[in-house]
Amino acid sequence: MSCEPDTVVLIGAGTADQRLADPGASLDTTELMTEALRAALSDSGVTGLGGRSGGGGGRPGGPRHDPGNVRPGRRGAALSDSGVTGLGGRIGWIGATRGLSNLPDAARRIGEAVGAQPHTVAVDLGIPQQTLINLAFEAIRSREFDIAVVCGGETKHRDDLARRAGLELPGHDQHGLVPDEEFSPSGEIVARPEKEIGAVVPVQQYAMIENARRAANGWTLGRHRDEIAMRWHNFNQVAQLNPRAAFGAPMRPEEIRDPAPTNRPIAFPYNKWHNSQWAVDQAAALVLCSAGTAQSLGVARDRWVFPHVGLESSMSLSLSRRGDLHRWPSMAVLGAAATSHIGRRVAEVEHIEFYSCFPAAVAVQQSELEVNPDRVCTLTGGMSFAGGPLNNFVFQATVTMIDQLRAEPGAFGAVTAVSGLLTKPGLTVWSTEPPAAGLLIADLADEAKAATAEVPLDEDPTGEGTVATYTVVYNGMEPSGVRAVVDLTSGSRAVASDDDPEFAAAAVAEDLIGTPVAVEGTTLRL
Repeated sequence: MSCEPDTVVLIGAGTADQRLADPGASLDTTELMTEALRAALSDSGVTGLGGRSGGGGGRPGGPRHDPGNVRPGRRGAALSDSGVTGLGGRIGWIGATRGLSNLPDAARRIGEAVGAQPHTVAVDLGIPQQTLINLAFEAIRSREFDIAVVCGGETKHRDDLARRAGLELPGHDQHGLVPDEEFSPSGEIVARPEKEIGAVVPVQQYAMIENARRAANGWTLGRHRDEIAMRWHNFNQVAQLNPRAAFGAPMRPEEIRDPAPTNRPIAFPYNKWHNSQWAVDQAAALVLCSAGTAQSLGVARDRWVFPHVGLESSMSLSLSRRGDLHRWPSMAVLGAAATSHIGRRVAEVEHIEFYSCFPAAVAVQQSELEVNPDRVCTLTGGMSFAGGPLNNFVFQATVTMIDQLRAEPGAFGAVTAVSGLLTKPGLTVWSTEPPAAGLLIADLADEAKAATAEVPLDEDPTGEGTVATYTVVYNGMEPSGVRAVVDLTSGSRAVASDDDPEFAAAAVAEDLIGTPVAVEGTTLRL
């Protein structure tokens, strides 16, 4: 199928990762993202790529890193050292996510390293990765820029090693840098009472969503734990086939399900290996342009992959205010819009990569998008096993999806994004075939708000009710406290906790949902 010259198309996608024992010999976050961009430029197949500037990527004039220290993520493609001209110099827009390093303007240094002087964009934690992708789509569709780049990366493994060794790493070369545009989140992500009981850690919130799923399905504790373990075992099996997976060793279902010193319990029913593993050094980059630009650059047609939809919802509602604790209507809204636009249900596309920070995230997305619950919705192996770099996994997953779609011309692939605590969803659908109806880019916040039931939250409650959902927190291997959302008889919600270890141990052995309780402030009592 032919396409209009201004159709947005992806021409290059690349990753870079490292896992060295010596943090002093490894790349910093900006440098790793630069290597990912070089890999993505190489992936386009265009000669004359932007080369290394100063050798260190993020530190001009710094020490030259042996390319053997970092693995380019595109089938071992050679990276160019051909100077600062060519494709790199044509990049006019670079957007980068801010992660653990909180770099003010990583995009600036990445652009310099490949010979570009781009318009730069930075997005903070709490802004969905989908937002950055959509901004890049718009940058190309506006015809203001020849080439746009999306990138992200983390080096938490490197930083953890350095901290344990008492090694002070050089500072990031970001002094005085200010991006041309930056985006910060607004709206309530976590309600005040949730903060007061300490239920701000994602694993606790997702564990409460998970337990609400159990109640909605009428499962016993045992059946539920088996269901979670098998879901994640299936992801682990995919990770075993992924050469880029950071934690691809085989794990049996019982090894995932049961707490152990190497799989410590964190928030019931979740153990360590139910969690996204963010102690990784991983980066990814996507290179986008118009079809006309791709043709003029001589990019082979078999490298082109087209976005059909780039959808998100910026509507934000804290967990305790949601009418249905086990649901995510915002994702259903995105799925319906995508289905209408591409003419087929998301559940029917050939390949799906769901954002997989926790098992509940995958299960809820499958339900909202009406995907068969037995379908294994990952190509990477997911964030527990492939690796879950903070504020970057969507880009990592997209690179894998692009590879898969190029290998199956005409197939469709969906990649989802999650921001916050099942708060702000994102969805991109890709194919090697151009979109017959054009590219749909939209923030469906109003539609999501209309579809989401809300319950009033009593922030200073005194009264009785029943447990709507809960989780148990741990001190080492031992249960130490309960965190709960309570449906009050008044019709409002409350958030409360109890730090009695015996009560916590009982809540692991017997389901607490539906149990009558009393709440005073944020204190929970049977």
